[in-house]
Amino acid sequence: MAANINTKIKPFKTTAYKQGKFIEVSENDVLGSWAVFFFYPADFTFVCPTELGDVADHYEALRKMDVEVYSVSTDTHFVHKAWHDASETIAKIQYTMLGDANHTISNNFDVLREGQGVADRATFIVDPEGLIQAVEITAEGIGRNAEDLVRKIKAAQYVAAHPGEVCPAKWQEGEATLAPSLDLVGKI
Repeated sequence: MAANINTKIKPFKTTAYKQGKFIEVSENDVLGSWAVFFFYPADFTFVCPTELGDVADHYEALRKMDVEVYSVSTDTHFVHKAWHDASETIAKIQYTMLGDANHTISNNFDVLREGQGVADRATFIVDPEGLIQAVEITAEGIGRNAEDLVRKIKAAQYVAAHPGEVCPAKWQEGEATLAPSLDLVGKI
């Protein structure tokens, strides 16, 4: 079972690859802004680069929303650099690529495939306090959509900024929200 909604992310410390450098990242670096943990099975695979490239295409918009992206696989930071150097799709990534060779982060988020040593294809949206606000896990062959990820983050940010309001299905920024109340029961 994946990490639970409204639970705090667990401690971790790892080496990552970001914009041509190796950097240290811990859970403390995540706090204070919105974050996406974007788990995928492995570098140099098939569906994974299409997803990471899609997120890279939306990274500037996410940064404008005060969201930092952390892709995570059980590969090392060295493998992330090699992939970045070898793949035109991965070369456009500007976000942080976390190495998780010791499986700490994948275990913390409960997405490590038992007996396989790789993470599930999973996405976690984390608020500035480090609380998980959304989780998506798909089967191996089903790629994710960064446009929907952006929409979900906008909804999570809206709900966080507007207590007492909720975003209905397919909600887009600027559309009407709902204010749950006894008067609303049975009228939707």
